[in-house]
Amino acid sequence: MKISVKTIQLCCFFSVSVFTSCQTIQSNNNNMSKQNPKYTNALAQETSPYLLQHAHNPVDWMPWGEKALKKATQEQKPLLISIGYSACHWCHVMEHESFEDTAIAKIMNEYFVCIKVDREERPDIDQVYMDAVQMMTGQGGWPLNCFALPDGRPFYGGTYFPPTKWVEILNQLHDIYVNQPEKVEEYAQRLAAGMEQTNLIPETKDTTFDIEKLNAMVEKWKSSFDHIEGGPNRAPKFPVPNNYEFLLQYSLLEKQQGIQYHVYLTLQKMATRGLYDLVGGGFTRYSTDVYWKVPHFEKMLYDNAQLLSLYAQAYRESKTPLYKRTIEQTITFVERELSNGNNFYFSALDADSEGEEGKFYIWKKEELSKVLKGDFELFAQLYHIDDFGLWEHDNYIIMERENTPAENADALKKKFMNLLFEERAKRVMPGLDDKTLTSWNSLLLAGYCEAYKSLGNDEYLNKAKQLAKFLLNQQRMDDGGLYHNFKNGKSNIIGYLEDYCFTIEGLIQLYQISFNEDYLFEARNLANYTIDHFFDDASGFFFFTSDKVEKLISRKLETTDSVIPSSNSSMAKSLFLLGHYFENKSYLKISKDMVLAIAEDFDKYPPGYSNWATLYLWHTKPFLEIAIAGDNAIEMSKNLYQNTLVNNALFMGCSQPNTKLPLLQNKYSPNTTNIFVCENKTCKLPVSSVDEAINQISEYH
Repeated sequence: MKISVKTIQLCCFFSVSVFTSCQTIQSNNNNMSKQNPKYTNALAQETSPYLLQHAHNPVDWMPWGEKALKKATQEQKPLLISIGYSACHWCHVMEHESFEDTAIAKIMNEYFVCIKVDREERPDIDQVYMDAVQMMTGQGGWPLNCFALPDGRPFYGGTYFPPTKWVEILNQLHDIYVNQPEKVEEYAQRLAAGMEQTNLIPETKDTTFDIEKLNAMVEKWKSSFDHIEGGPNRAPKFPVPNNYEFLLQYSLLEKQQGIQYHVYLTLQKMATRGLYDLVGGGFTRYSTDVYWKVPHFEKMLYDNAQLLSLYAQAYRESKTPLYKRTIEQTITFVERELSNGNNFYFSALDADSEGEEGKFYIWKKEELSKVLKGDFELFAQLYHIDDFGLWEHDNYIIMERENTPAENADALKKKFMNLLFEERAKRVMPGLDDKTLTSWNSLLLAGYCEAYKSLGNDEYLNKAKQLAKFLLNQQRMDDGGLYHNFKNGKSNIIGYLEDYCFTIEGLIQLYQISFNEDYLFEARNLANYTIDHFFDDASGFFFFTSDKVEKLISRKLETTDSVIPSSNSSMAKSLFLLGHYFENKSYLKISKDMVLAIAEDFDKYPPGYSNWATLYLWHTKPFLEIAIAGDNAIEMSKNLYQNTLVNNALFMGCSQPNTKLPLLQNKYSPNTTNIFVCENKTCKLPVSSVDEAINQISEYH
């Protein structure tokens, strides 16, 4: 296979600090069919789709665990820890080039104890060795290949290596390990010490919040805006929902119309260009260019879940029809292609089908002409069947034109997309990554709640309730904690902080639209569990791993927001909300101390702290308590949500008098429904209509 150096650098060596990973997905089924059944290693007993793809390599792969580490100690061999995931194209390239080569495998088996890790199942291991490789090389990505002493301390690493270079490295490292062990030990020791520095939290003397800190952060961030195509002024472009959720909230509260325009421009481009599948719905992973045109065609659950929330919030504020269409189509895609049909959801769809990237999604002009028949010219007025829409090998990516003059454009677009969908259904489908992750499903739970708030579709509420039932029942451990994964009827990996924080957020959201206090108390139970098993008294932050799991060489604190918010920023926001709901001063103090400390880094890289900035914004602007009490509370809340976007507020309600929440005490009256708009427990006069409540809310903005 001929590999472009430029492509390798883009996919595999691009800095993780700008939210990237090599994510052109290879079909699971295609990979399995190419494996040699002559060889079987210890991965054959695993459930991870990624590990199973390597189960028939001639490499004697072992899963991470005590058995592999003990083997390395007994045989005095270094560890070769290779980390990837089923959605990583270059992981598969390296597998085919090196790990399926018997001669290369022989060297690996003789000199190393070889361990394969699925980074999505074991993000804790990935964090440790990604940090090490970034410290050694200044770059990171997947596949991640790290060499370590038998006790797990790394001493060398990198990402993708071509076969010749890989063999050279294997031999050199073996020679150094055998003949110069003191050098390896010294370097491993220094690197381990350096890795501990990554857990340091900034010191702060601030005890109060200042909007000027956010203003300075946003001012610096604005210099990287693409004012023509939206998003950042660079390629590749990742849709980072927490970035735009913060910018939207900030723009509304600070009356920054320029910022608001940038958010809406970005949302419009993302939903009409190649990043979005206009035929079948759903967002792909990221765009390789500045135009949101050419995606890596894989579709991830976590992207679509978060973008669902983002577009729902934007629709509540703007009522833009495109956003409504995007919400509805994305949900249709998720239910059609990622749902198991039993209340939980799978992880991803491949980019490749029939061994070709994007083949399922792209079109030749002749195909379009045949499907559309006499309507082709009209279709070309609505979509870019021109030089802009042309990709490679005479294939077109379906993208909408802006401001099309055609009459009945919306009806025509719907008709044309239905025709293409029916034709596309005859093609070979991309492969499915069928593992289920608690954290990603919880992001979808929040997405359904936001969609319900915006569109009022009761089916979205029902989906959210069913998903919450799966998370709270199937994914619950005996001690009240959460599992991370679910596959083939089994949940066997103890949950990480990301599983708890996103489940807590989803349950809070579900309470806000159902007023079922059980969800709020479940959220509080999980918050207490995280404080008991994840909280670090020394730093005031939460470790990514529980104190119940094996100890790695470093126990990480995840604080930087990326394509998914950092688990600590999510926990800080939830503790803030739960602290207000339950009048829990301890929750509020933990949350406040966390955000004040991390705010010291806001100006270093603004997009990396946007979820934190949302919490900071809640402290600098009036944070409202909006209570709806009475027999018609649910319907009134539904009406209120659909007619205003208020993110700096605590929503609560009851349709009966026996509420357990302090802020709802004495607010219920029979035969009437009132809305109470309050700040810091001081309420305006109760009102009985949504319009009156919106007027009261507007007085705080």
